Amino acid sequence: MTKEWALFLSTFATLLAIINPFEALPIFLMLLEGKDLSEHRKVAARATLYATLLLFFFLIFGSLIMQLFGVPLSMVRIVGGIILVKIGFELFSPSPNGGSIIPDASDKTANFAFVPLALPIMCGPGAIATVLGMQSEIKEAPEHFGRFAATSFAIVCAMFVTYLCLAYAGKLVDKLGPMGIDATTRIVGFFVSAMGVGLVFNGVLQGLHEHGLIAPS
Repeated sequence: MTKEWALFLSTFATLLAIINPFEALPIFLMLLEGKDLSEHRKVAARATLYATLLLFFFLIFGSLIMQLFGVPLSMVRIVGGIILVKIGFELFSPSPNGGSIIPDASDKTANFAFVPLALPIMCGPGAIATVLGMQSEIKEAPEHFGRFAATSFAIVCAMFVTYLCLAYAGKLVDKLGPMGIDATTRIVGFFVSAMGVGLVFNGVLQGLHEHGLIAPS
């Protein structure tokens, strides 16, 4: 397996686990209650497009943002890992769908596709931290273009799967049922936590190496 293919699989699996389209299904259906299938697909397409553009923004300009704030790559990995661990643990316990990020479904002027679907449900802190972490690996690799292409393709594939889940949200909820969605969410939470711990571990090793406390491996 080439490094690019491994990076694609890692990024795709991590993003899909963090976004967790199954968790967004109840919110999506609540916001579009009474709408037909064509409207569901239209909103799903816009939401995934917005989220994809946001992720590419952080993938391309993430290093510039970090330089502006003087944040080293090792700290990005550590903070990103902590966020992933927190999200993973939260997925183990049910969270109420109602909240301040969910606008009034009766408000016809609300842009549900952008808030809350694209931001923060799809492109939340965990997804942003993952993209920034992957970008740090791209920057350090000699095969820069190949890794950038692999990460970009992983983002597109993860968002396409998310679109399919939202576009056919009604059928998925009927097939899986509340218990199936809950079980899937808890299983995903375990793997998200594991990914976060790995990111923290690599960030700590990189930080120790940057300060000369350990020899390079």
